[in-house]
Amino acid sequence: MSEMQATAEAPIIRRITVAEYYRMAAAGIFGPEERVELLDGQLIHMPPGGPPHCYSVERVTTAFYRHFDGRAYIRAQGPVTLDRWSEPEPDVMLSALPEEQYAVAHPKPSQVLLVVEVAVSSLRYDAGAKLRAYARRGVREYWIVDVEHGHVDVYREPRGERYKKHEGAGRGQSVAPLAFPDDAIAVNDILPP
Repeated sequence: MSEMQATAEAPIIRRITVAEYYRMAAAGIFGPEERVELLDGQLIHMPPGGPPHCYSVERVTTAFYRHFDGRAYIRAQGPVTLDRWSEPEPDVMLSALPEEQYAVAHPKPSQVLLVVEVAVSSLRYDAGAKLRAYARRGVREYWIVDVEHGHVDVYREPRGERYKKHEGAGRGQSVAPLAFPDDAIAVNDILPP
């Protein structure tokens, strides 16, 4: 069998575009309580948010409103359109103003100041496929709030599918977004007690 025949007979993954994803949602393919997001053309089923996850998402959101309201658009659990194949829904995001621009389109990577994912059971996904997708599209800063290990991983300077800089901050420490370097947030304020 030639290489061409083997390739022609091999199964291939049929990726889904963002436009198709929206048509599927409009057609009612996803249940009302079903949590899915689109990453690299694949539908990803997201686990329900348990108390530690929801607590930390709310704490990050509250801290962001306290520190950055009026200086950035703050969105909790809303989409960011990375490209035609990916529209993940980060737990919290800071985007450039004016906020009215998001009434007609979700934020794009060039508008995103910071994406935050809270990881309880999703650490492998958040530090793997999601990190690569955010870096590949130039999201300038990405935080993973690692609830289990009690720290925040900070990724900056995207290069290819990785970030050039990676730092961590644990309990008793603070972290500030690149966009607002003088406004540090205490890690203790966003992790469950």
